[in-house]
Amino acid sequence: MADPSPASIAHRLEREFGADRVVHASDDRLANYARDEGYEGPYPPACAVLCESAEEVAAVLARAERERVPVTPRGAGSGMTGGCLPIHGGIVLSTERMQSVREIDEGDLVAVVEPGVITGEVQRRAEAAGMFYPPDPASLAFCSIGGNAATNAGGPRAFKYGVTRDYVLGLEVALVGGEVLRVGRRTTKGVTGYDLVGGFVGAEGTFGVITELTLRLLPNPPAVSTLLCAFPDMDTAAGAITALMGDGVRPRALEIADRSAIDHVRHRTRYAFPTGAMAIALIELDGDPEGLEATSIRVGERCEDAGAIDVRVAQSSSERRSLWDARRAISPALKEAHRHKISEDICVPRSALPEMLRRIGQLAAGTDIETATFGHAGDGNLHVNLLIDQDRHEPRVADRIHQTVTRLFEETVALGGTLSGEHGIGLAKRDFMHLEQSPRVLAWQRRWKQMWDPNEILNPGKVLPPRPRVCAE
Repeated sequence: MADPSPASIAHRLEREFGADRVVHASDDRLANYARDEGYEGPYPPACAVLCESAEEVAAVLARAERERVPVTPRGAGSGMTGGCLPIHGGIVLSTERMQSVREIDEGDLVAVVEPGVITGEVQRRAEAAGMFYPPDPASLAFCSIGGNAATNAGGPRAFKYGVTRDYVLGLEVALVGGEVLRVGRRTTKGVTGYDLVGGFVGAEGTFGVITELTLRLLPNPPAVSTLLCAFPDMDTAAGAITALMGDGVRPRALEIADRSAIDHVRHRTRYAFPTGAMAIALIELDGDPEGLEATSIRVGERCEDAGAIDVRVAQSSSERRSLWDARRAISPALKEAHRHKISEDICVPRSALPEMLRRIGQLAAGTDIETATFGHAGDGNLHVNLLIDQDRHEPRVADRIHQTVTRLFEETVALGGTLSGEHGIGLAKRDFMHLEQSPRVLAWQRRWKQMWDPNEILNPGKVLPPRPRVCAE
């Protein structure tokens, strides 16, 4: 059996791929692969391999299988739940250099891309050709399309257009042992065999490593209108959203943010929030220009009737960008202002949104942990952030955090919701899976994982909680 030591693993990979393609323990860059954008870690790997092709990804997986070395796939490292962290050491397999946009086809309305392409670049390339790639996570300026597929990322426009899974038609995937598999199709419709694409999308790199994606594109909407509405409190904002849904309005984005989130970005935006603004709703519509203007007016009036104290309609693309910049700045602003930011992304049925917001408020009031809540109100996906200025590892603080997160998840599931709307489970939420899924469902998922990865070397320890111990009689 080969020497399993970190130095030996790195040395063998250097001989195969070249010294410039392997980051090892003597290189300061290795620390970058021990964390993501969440709060787990650090978990340093033995080394990181910077792959540039499907063949190289397959070669790493073949070696890892032969030598029984754990391998953790990683894209841009923008995840929030520790899904790309090498908790068992071993090899980080990075696809960050696989950044080719191989095809943008206007006739078929598809794009073929490598997994390391930044999501914002996919959007830009599509729009330059008169097309539209709807999924838009807040981190679109630096997250990768492969990571989006691995976690089934969403974003504000998911309310109208759906999540990443709805736009992945086909995949090329490298499997443990080195086999490269093509699944899915190029056509918009297709029901041949089982939906293997749907299985890989959202699997968080536990079944295989995505090396190419065929994405569905849409025609570019002819016009867009963006409104920012300020409210005196979250209850009023939630009521306005419920009223809009009752009117049959279908915005492409319907965002909400509470007072704490607003306060953290007041100094970052050109929009002057009214003094009494304790909640905001950012509403974006698209469609035919003539009908869009009338709908925008109706939405603004409906919000005013429901209690909005200010309604601002963007008058230019520049003003529209500034409103979105304020929304996208919330998470970075929270992270900069506090020692620790623990971000959860629960999702409840839309009808349960007002009650969930009330329960979050009660939860925050019952603890000395400050919270900030924002998110995608249109589909019930809320980002509840715990803001910690003490050492989160101090036992009493750690216990309060755990209790708060547990209660948040319990309330979410009690309202028919789910632990994650778009961030995935990774490591951070793994041990809460039993709140939502039965032991039998978890057991069947373990069997599915074992089919793809019988020796459990690919992203081990993620998504599914450890197997329950069997005690001897």
